[in-house]
Amino acid sequence: MIIKSFEFKKIDIKKYNFYLFYGENEGLKKELIDTNFKKLFENRVYKYEENSVLNNEKEFFDTILTKSFFDSEKLIIVSGVTNKIFNIIEQILEKEINDVFVILIADKLEKKTKLRNTFEKEKNLICIPFYTDNFQSLIYITKDFFKKINIPVSQEILNVLVDRANGDRQSLKNEMSKIENFCRGKNKINLDQISKLSNLNEKNNMSQLVDVCLAKNNKKLLKIINENNFSKEDTILIIRTFLSKAKRLQNLNQEIQLNSNVDNVINSYKPPIFWKDKDLIKQQISNYSKENIKTLLEKITKTELLIKKNYNNSINILLDFIINQGKRVNN
Repeated sequence: MIIKSFEFKKIDIKKYNFYLFYGENEGLKKELIDTNFKKLFENRVYKYEENSVLNNEKEFFDTILTKSFFDSEKLIIVSGVTNKIFNIIEQILEKEINDVFVILIADKLEKKTKLRNTFEKEKNLICIPFYTDNFQSLIYITKDFFKKINIPVSQEILNVLVDRANGDRQSLKNEMSKIENFCRGKNKINLDQISKLSNLNEKNNMSQLVDVCLAKNNKKLLKIINENNFSKEDTILIIRTFLSKAKRLQNLNQEIQLNSNVDNVINSYKPPIFWKDKDLIKQQISNYSKENIKTLLEKITKTELLIKKNYNNSINILLDFIINQGKRVNN
């Protein structure tokens, strides 16, 4: 049975034993589970990844089917779910289970998959799609937060917080938690205080900086550079991020030589590529051939050596590399 995420509060959780949460909005999935399930089950929550279930079916079945005097009810959460787990779930569905509740968490699931199709059609199963937050929905969350803590803020502050959260509800909520602690006993906050208080995902900004550079999105690249004040200490982390992502690009390129379907290669890549990065990764793949990647890796190594030898000038060395790499045509 399909229901929408905002309708979830209307249902009786313990009336249904099996739930399928799929879609891009990881923050909303976490929020719904934390708010509605974890309080009910407290220390009786068991977490699995799909791979661990597939590699050890017996342990998984034992966790679900073995009853305990102390654990009258328990919650099983399986993350990273794909259609591969369907046969196991099908076997469990055939058994009468009343005291175990199972949540399957997936990224994107095609409608034709047996797992999604079954959960959508059966009335005793709950299927919830989690669509990505847009700018307006995150603005609403931010407005509601400041209203609850009774702090008036400008539209500019709202826009800055939402824009820098980069579409990630969980990151936005992490920042709001810091703001709430800062505002205790205060009745106002300004943009300068917000900027100093919140690092607004510095690591994510570094990762995004590298990604848009490799995608050769020069406009967005310059925007990230202008909005962030990276330090000399950051330069090593950023160049290492370049190295890591260049190696991932090399691995993807090798896989594509064996399987020409780019989408399949990206979807099956380990560690998994997050849904919102996939279009960016496709652009990177189109920009770099096998030889281009080899040249890129050599330049990254040389730049890292230059940074270490000229640490006081490390920021300028890194920025020169980034800007030149972002503009370079590698096809």
